[in-house]
Amino acid sequence: MNNKLTDAIKHLIIINVIVFVAPQLLKLDFSNMLALHYPKNEHFGIWQYITHMFMHGSFGHILFNMYGLWAFGTPLEQMWGKKKFVFFYFSAGIGAGLIYTLANYYQFSSIYDQLIGFGLTPENIQNILNIGSYNDSRIALSNEKMIEFYSLYHTPAVGASGAVYGVLVAFGMYFKDAKLALIFFPVPIAAKYFIPFILLGDLFFGMTKYSVGNVAHFAHIGGALIGFLIAWYWKKNQFKMH
Repeated sequence: MNNKLTDAIKHLIIINVIVFVAPQLLKLDFSNMLALHYPKNEHFGIWQYITHMFMHGSFGHILFNMYGLWAFGTPLEQMWGKKKFVFFYFSAGIGAGLIYTLANYYQFSSIYDQLIGFGLTPENIQNILNIGSYNDSRIALSNEKMIEFYSLYHTPAVGASGAVYGVLVAFGMYFKDAKLALIFFPVPIAAKYFIPFILLGDLFFGMTKYSVGNVAHFAHIGGALIGFLIAWYWKKNQFKMH
């Protein structure tokens, strides 16, 4: 295995860079159309489960994801071939979006049901979501919980992270003894130890309030899960692959 830029990864990186740079040069905002919105939001479109994978919120965001795609995806594409790798990448990315939506739906519905229980009507709740404020003595929830409710509805998800996490997990399955040299850790660490560690971190941060920054932890977990299932199946049945 060498680090030569493979075909699918080269094209994926090019598309990601174009989608990141072009709107800035043209001074256009495509987030309402392409980012993944909550299904009940007026801007939601089913195509966003694919298009959100090509949008990024910052230079650091796209740099980290494209580096991960190149570093961990290259040996996988060399092993699987272009078609299988593209199928895997999009499956992990779409799966990440679906599991992220399910997690958000659970959180959103929980708060929504509480508001209904307080005596608010669906119209009352939609009005709160539309204007972003409320003045109703019946609402016995903390301001933090209401901000979370508003954010779940309005904040879209962007980034290739879910797909890249799928790639990362597959890399760990096929190259578990590969040593990873990390900037923030002075000693190279084997993939079989590092990858479960960061997944447990995402699970912890996704289920608690300790997350640093606006990170879609359940998208990471979703991409990792779908990636694991596909890679496990292919590895188990690799004698049948052509």
